[in-house]
Amino acid sequence: MKSVQSVVSVSHYKTGPDKDMNQEILEHLTFLYGTETAVQLLPKLAGLVEAVRPQLPTQTASDRAFTERDTVLITYGDQVQTPGEAPLQTLANFCAKKLNGRIQTIHLLPFYPYSSDDGFSVIDYQAVDPALGSWDEVAAFHDNFQLMFDAVINHISAQSGWFHGYLQGNPAYDDFFVAVDPEADLTAVFRPRALPLLTPFETASGTRHLWTTFSDDQIDLNYANPAVLLAVLETLLFYVAQGATYVRLDAIGFMWKEIGTRCLNLPQTHRIIQLMRSVLDEVAPQVMLITETNIPHQENISYFGNGRNEAQMVYNFSLPPLLLHTFHTGNAQQLSDWASSLELPSQRVTFFNFCASHDGIGVTPARGILSNDEIEAMAERVRALGGLVSYKANGDGTQAAYELNINYLNALGVPGADESDERIARRFLASQAIMLALRGVPGIYFHSLFGSQNWHEGVQQTGRNRTINRQKFQRDALEEALQSGLRQHIFAGYSHLLRLRTTEKAFHPVGAQKILDLHPAVFAVLRSYEKEALLCLHNVSAQAITLNLPLTGRDLVTGTAVPAQLTLAPYQIVWIKPS
Repeated sequence: MKSVQSVVSVSHYKTGPDKDMNQEILEHLTFLYGTETAVQLLPKLAGLVEAVRPQLPTQTASDRAFTERDTVLITYGDQVQTPGEAPLQTLANFCAKKLNGRIQTIHLLPFYPYSSDDGFSVIDYQAVDPALGSWDEVAAFHDNFQLMFDAVINHISAQSGWFHGYLQGNPAYDDFFVAVDPEADLTAVFRPRALPLLTPFETASGTRHLWTTFSDDQIDLNYANPAVLLAVLETLLFYVAQGATYVRLDAIGFMWKEIGTRCLNLPQTHRIIQLMRSVLDEVAPQVMLITETNIPHQENISYFGNGRNEAQMVYNFSLPPLLLHTFHTGNAQQLSDWASSLELPSQRVTFFNFCASHDGIGVTPARGILSNDEIEAMAERVRALGGLVSYKANGDGTQAAYELNINYLNALGVPGADESDERIARRFLASQAIMLALRGVPGIYFHSLFGSQNWHEGVQQTGRNRTINRQKFQRDALEEALQSGLRQHIFAGYSHLLRLRTTEKAFHPVGAQKILDLHPAVFAVLRSYEKEALLCLHNVSAQAITLNLPLTGRDLVTGTAVPAQLTLAPYQIVWIKPS
C-alpha cells in the first residue's frame, strides 16, 4: 500500500459545472482541522482524485438511480468452495448459475488479508487475501453483478504495515492511532463490547495505551491526524477504481474520539462522511455510500444527513429485532407503528433493509421501541431455540444484551415444536416477504436465501458466538442439499419472491409506503410508484385471519384473483396488484 507521503500534489481541484467542489471540500477540511491545515490538505486530496480519475469510466449520478431491481446478496468470499479452485471464482460461478436475474449486487464481506474477526481485522486494505483469489477473481463478478466492498476503516489489524510502522517509530505513522492516558476518565464512552477499551503496546517510545473499540487485534485509527484521513480516502478511491458500486462504511459511528463524550456519532464523524460523499460525487457519482451504524433508529437515520450530503443508504437496524418480536408474538402492531414512522429526507436516499447478516441480531436499535421486558423475553426465546446472547458493558459496570447470535430461520421457530419443513419455510418466507415489501433496497444474507440453520459445531471450533451463522460449504454438497427438504422449500420460495420484487415498479426503493391497519396479526403495506401500486399482506401468526380488503385484484404470489373478503392462512403472503 502506498504511504501518504507518495500522494501527488496539485494546485487546483477540478470542479463540476454546478458547484464549487473546491470550496465544499475546503469547508469540510476546515471544520475538521482548521483553516491553515485545510489549505495545506486541499492540494494533496486533489492529487488523490486526479490520480484515480483516468481509471474510471465517465459516469454521472443519473447512471446510478435507484430501481426496483436493486437487491443485494451478503456473502463471504469463501462461502462456497470447490477443491483446487479459488473460492472467489467458485462463488462467482455459483452465483451466476443460481442468482443471475434475481440478485443485482453481491456484497463481498472483507476479502482482504486479515488476522481475526473473520475478515474485519484487515492487514492490507488494498490486497486480496491469497487464500480467496486475486483482483482478477473479484473483477470476474462484474460479468453478472455489481459489487459492494467493505471499508473497514474505524480500525486496522495489529499485524498491518501501518501498525508495525507505528510501533517501530516510523515518522510516516506518527499519531496514526489513539494513545490515551490509562488514568483518563472514559466512563462516558459508549461500549459495544464487554472488553477493555484500551490495550497496552510496547513501542519505540515506550508503553502506549491505545484505543481498541472492538478487540486488541483491531486498533482504532486516529482521524484527528489528517494523514490518516488522506490514507483512508486513497483506499476508498482505490475501491472505486476496482469496480465498487457500493462502499459499506463498517462501524463508522465510532471513528472520531473526544474524551468526555460518548465517542459515537460525533459531528466530526458526520463531517468526514460528508467529505467522502463530496469526493465521490466529483470523481464517481455512480458510487453509493452505505453506513453500518448499529444504534437506535433516530441516531441511525442521522447518517442520511440532509438527504444529499451523507450516505445514500443506511442499514435499517431496527427491522431485524422488531420483525423477530412480531413473529414471536403473532402481533404486527409494534412493527406497523414503527414502519409508519419511516420517512426519507429526499428521493436520493433510502433504507438498506435486512433481517440477517454475518453478525447477530442487534437489540440496541429496538430499545425505545420495545420494552426491556420484551427484549429480554426475545433473548430468552432465542436461548430456548439453541441461540446465544452477547453482552456489552454499560458505563455503570453492568452489562446488557447487545446481540442475539442465532440463524434467523431458527430464531423464528417455536421452542419444543415438531414442525414440518413446509411450515418452517412458510413462516420464514413470510418474514422475508415483509423485508422485501418495505421501501428500500433489500439485503439478503447468503444463509437466509439458501435455508441454513444454526452451526453449533462452528461455535465450538472458534469459541465465538457469531460463528453460529457463518458456516461455509463445499459447492457439490450445497447443490445436492438444494434439491430437497427445507433448503429446497426456502430457496424456491425466496427465488419466486425475488422475481416478483424485481419486476414490479411499485417496489421502487424510494416509492411511497403506507401502512394499513387491517388486523393486529397482519402486516399490511401499500406500496406505489408513479402509476403502479401493490397491496402487500403478511399474516404473522399461526392462525387463519379473515380480512375485508379496501381493494381487489390479482395475487402476484399465486396468480389468482383476490376477493373483497379474504382469509389468510397461517403465515400466508398475498401481494395484490389492483384490478
